[in-house]
Amino acid sequence: MPADRRAGAHPAAGDRHTRARYRRILRFAAANLAVTWWYELFLPRIGLARLAGRTRSARMTAFARRFHALALELGGLMIKVGQFLSSRLDVLPPEITEELQGLQDEVPPVAFPAVRELAESDLGFPLETVFASFQQAPVAAASLGQAHRARLLPADADVAGLKDVVVKVQRPGIEAIVAVDIAALRKVGGWLSHFRLVSDRADMPALVEEFAQTSREEIDYLHEAAAAERFAEDFARDPRVQAPRPVWERCTRRVLTLEDVTAIKITDAAALRAAGIDPADVAPVFASVMFDQLFTNGYFHADPHPGNIFVTPATSVAGGHPWKLTFIDFGMMGEVTASTRAGLRRLLIAAAARDGKGLVAAIRELGVLVPAADTVELERAMTQLFARFGGMGFAELREVDPREFRDFAEEFGEVVRSLPFQLPENFLLIIRAMSLTSGVCSSLDPRFNLWDSVEPYAARLLREEGGNAVQDVVRRLTDAAGLVLRLPGQVDGLLAAIGDGNLAVANPRLERQAARLDRAARRTASAVVFAALLVAGALVRSSDAVVGTVLMAASAAPLLHALWAGRRGH
Repeated sequence: MPADRRAGAHPAAGDRHTRARYRRILRFAAANLAVTWWYELFLPRIGLARLAGRTRSARMTAFARRFHALALELGGLMIKVGQFLSSRLDVLPPEITEELQGLQDEVPPVAFPAVRELAESDLGFPLETVFASFQQAPVAAASLGQAHRARLLPADADVAGLKDVVVKVQRPGIEAIVAVDIAALRKVGGWLSHFRLVSDRADMPALVEEFAQTSREEIDYLHEAAAAERFAEDFARDPRVQAPRPVWERCTRRVLTLEDVTAIKITDAAALRAAGIDPADVAPVFASVMFDQLFTNGYFHADPHPGNIFVTPATSVAGGHPWKLTFIDFGMMGEVTASTRAGLRRLLIAAAARDGKGLVAAIRELGVLVPAADTVELERAMTQLFARFGGMGFAELREVDPREFRDFAEEFGEVVRSLPFQLPENFLLIIRAMSLTSGVCSSLDPRFNLWDSVEPYAARLLREEGGNAVQDVVRRLTDAAGLVLRLPGQVDGLLAAIGDGNLAVANPRLERQAARLDRAARRTASAVVFAALLVAGALVRSSDAVVGTVLMAASAAPLLHALWAGRRGH
């Protein structure tokens, strides 16, 4: 077992503050799980569901306030959890999201002397000899580190090609705090795994370990610098996106120096409008950029909360985009395997097409359903879901008569609950990224309809899939045609060898059969070429009428040859 995992698994072996933090998190989790069980599971079972419903809003508000206070007091990964909850505007009630929104900006900063000590220890020199200037007041304080504006020395600025930077310094002692938080999450995950409703659908220990690995990477700033470079390379030709450049000479595992790209916070509607940018125009672009990361690039920003995304007005819009989405904080990144990416693309295409059966097939392919699951009823449920609510945005769904949702739940709720859903490994970051994306888009435009972004993007994916299919069909037909076209030459070689005496053939009947084989091979070659041109033309014609028509017309020549050679052979 790795050393860091052993340390995180036994916080009692640490100092008094470590043990107190561990117990505090567990007490909070246990108390709230007990309240949830009582009101949401036990009371409905004894016929008091209405009582639970009447107190739900007040309970949600009380929970959010308690968690807000806990996160601000403890910091560490608790801030990350709060930021995640505050961005779920699409599914969580406003009692929770509104109370926790402040966690994105309220993280208390570390005193500058402690920051200076850590930075100088890692860089090996006093700050005054490393930077031309270094602001003591932080420009941002996050859960795991805080950022200060600085300016490079002239020699370093010439090498880096920039002078204004942001220096991110890790919070002193954060590694021990993260280890304790992970240990507490392991314990809570163990509790949840005893509930069949949870254990049947997710491997909680595996999910916690995935989160632990991500957290350890997030406090390694050399890993973040490399991630920033890779992200920038992925979008190097996209005028809508930019990312800061790292200054590698001033980066260590606990100190990160990046180009200063500070601009308008993506959810600052007043500042966006003052810059002539409509927040409602930003939402679909942001959604599309996140789709590109998940469905095309396979490398995505897994923490796209509003504090990590700026909108930067362009200095020149000639032939470009009038503003850019500027991503920062690349400590939490995710990768999507080729097979998972293909499944996600099929899922998106099926959702855009309102194809319930295709959606269930894509879900199965992704591993969200266990292989033995009977999905007939689920397919029917998805088809009905699309028929009733397909294409509605979150704001529209809030306006739907609650009786419609109740009717749907009564008809299909048991079907969905009884199916063996599971949460595959490596899906935690994908879910987080998409959850934050939908939350940010809803914040930019309360009337934002995700379908407006999904449908054109899915249509583009479908065209790409179609193009790949055409290429695959043409390639296969061309390979087959090449094989058959080589056959007459091989037959000619055989006959030549017979004629030259290199192959003794005493049976004249065999020679006649060889001649007939030669004619048959030539007719087959013509027929295959005809079929290849005709099929390729039909497929290409839907996207390029001119090329498709030419290919179909050209198929007439090999067809005539096949017919003529056939007649001649009789």
